[in-house]
Amino acid sequence: MSETYYATGRRKTSAARIFLKDGKGEIKVNGRSLDDFFGLASTRKIAMQSIDLLKLRDKCDMNITVKGGGPTGQAGAIRHGLARALCLLDEKNRPELKKAGFLTRDSRMVERKKYGRAGARKRFQFSKR
Repeated sequence: MSETYYATGRRKTSAARIFLKDGKGEIKVNGRSLDDFFGLASTRKIAMQSIDLLKLRDKCDMNITVKGGGPTGQAGAIRHGLARALCLLDEKNRPELKKAGFLTRDSRMVERKKYGRAGARKRFQFSKR
């Protein structure tokens, strides 16, 4: 694995670009370390689920750029992108990642606000008089 593998992952309004190459397990997210970028341990865990499943975390370096959304969406986008990059790395990884559901793009989006409503579904307070 001397070449670089590239994949894109998405979730909600976030998009992550993953560059995967042979190394010692160095992870950079937007030029910062993973611990620096994600404050919560739960978001760090979500982001690295696909690579931890295959136990390849200390065998490859990852350079990740992520844009849009919030921490949870960004973590989900990284997980999706990493799973896709790992499939490019070795096609034998695909069944395990597919079974875990990491190759499926979570298509749930925020519902738009409608006119005459306080939000997407919430109504304004009813007044009888």
